[in-house]
Amino acid sequence: MRMSQPFLHAALALAACFVGALPAAAAPCDAAAHREFDFWLGEWEVRTPDGKLAGVNRIAREYDGCVLHERYTTGRGYSGESLNIHDASRKVWHQTWVDTSGTLLLLEGGLRDGRMVLEGRTVGADGQTKRHRITWSANADGSVRQLWESTDANDQWTIAFDGRYTRK
Repeated sequence: MRMSQPFLHAALALAACFVGALPAAAAPCDAAAHREFDFWLGEWEVRTPDGKLAGVNRIAREYDGCVLHERYTTGRGYSGESLNIHDASRKVWHQTWVDTSGTLLLLEGGLRDGRMVLEGRTVGADGQTKRHRITWSANADGSVRQLWESTDANDQWTIAFDGRYTRK
């Protein structure tokens, strides 16, 4: 059976109307929890408390909005990147950080009092375990503070890095 051209055009137009009327399926990472770290998205200059440029950082949403991909470089031979994702099944944020010094840092946590706080552990070549806690705070002026704390040999918290992110 052969359809007439006007009938075929009418059928296609009608089908298009029905497809447009269907509700869009929610993407896997559309929930509000997946947007909790969005304040960190962007291209940034990172400065130390004394105002010196520590490096530049680019954080972009990738994989249909499910992953925040960080790319950091100092311009002086050191660089690293992280993948960050909200694990909806466990209701926790996860970060995997790798860098040019061979560091692998696995962190987990979530929002605490409006700040993103992720924690983890590393084991040094000497067999000693070191705890890490990184806190990202969105500031009223649009900047972000990243405070990285780690434990020393006496298991006391010390500041490993304190950076202020300002948009490029």
